[in-house]
Amino acid sequence: MKDYTFEDYKALIEQHLMDFIPEVDHKSITLYEAMKYSLAAGGKRIRPVLLLAACDFCGGNVEEALPYACAIEYIHTYSLIHDDLPCMDDDDLRRGLPTNHKVYGEAMAVLAGDGLLTTAFEAMNRDMIFYFDNAEALKKRVKASYEIGKGSGCRGMVAGQVADMEAEDKSSSKEMLDYIHLTKTSALIVAAVRAGAYLGNADNEKLDNLTVFAENLGLAFQIRDDILDVEGQEEEMGKKAGMDSINKKATYPSLHGLESSRERLEELTQTAIGALEKYYDNAEVFTKLAEQLAVRGN
Repeated sequence: MKDYTFEDYKALIEQHLMDFIPEVDHKSITLYEAMKYSLAAGGKRIRPVLLLAACDFCGGNVEEALPYACAIEYIHTYSLIHDDLPCMDDDDLRRGLPTNHKVYGEAMAVLAGDGLLTTAFEAMNRDMIFYFDNAEALKKRVKASYEIGKGSGCRGMVAGQVADMEAEDKSSSKEMLDYIHLTKTSALIVAAVRAGAYLGNADNEKLDNLTVFAENLGLAFQIRDDILDVEGQEEEMGKKAGMDSINKKATYPSLHGLESSRERLEELTQTAIGALEKYYDNAEVFTKLAEQLAVRGN
């Protein structure tokens, strides 16, 4: 395992993020520019960092995991483009910049999201082609791609987005709220960690422990985001605060109140950290990230 920090992994992602975006005909240049606009807008890159960190943690080659790490950031970015559309959350700002549809129009924003989603699977499949004569290397790549597809699709992120939309302006139960958060936010974080673990040849124990960490981190991440929407500043968030209330979203603060939300955030954070405590300093990237999220939620 290399002695990487979160920032080291993030720098690696930034360096290679555009490597797997295919060259396009000049007739489609607007699509290409719209895709790159949202990708280059910055962000924490938590999901690809977690994928690289999990691969490294399990003894894998970080450089070989880059197509999958970049793919999951393409998928996350496509989801943000679509989430910001007027037919969904109708946001004007993302990461401190005008949202994609404000710059390129709604139709092009939809297509830019489509382009990023399909490019993600193109990047992963192109990598697999090089390993047709190596069954073990191909097998772990197929598993990684499967986890990413499952976490981002109709059993994961997309399902969560549907549940989130349908819960607007309705009284939601704790079970429904947990389902929304587990699918809309946590599923792709779990996918990132499990994909990285497979690419690193994780044993079953490490895979299970990393999964528990990721599930709890994903829920904590969404609760922290819910809290920030109530208490945060636009400059800190890179988007307008208070939009959950305006859109009548089902959130932890709206259902449980701020104090209970903070307590739940702390509980989830400690459970996430506890899942990896036996690995001590080898899990430092994961535990520091969980701690930083908890602090930002208070």
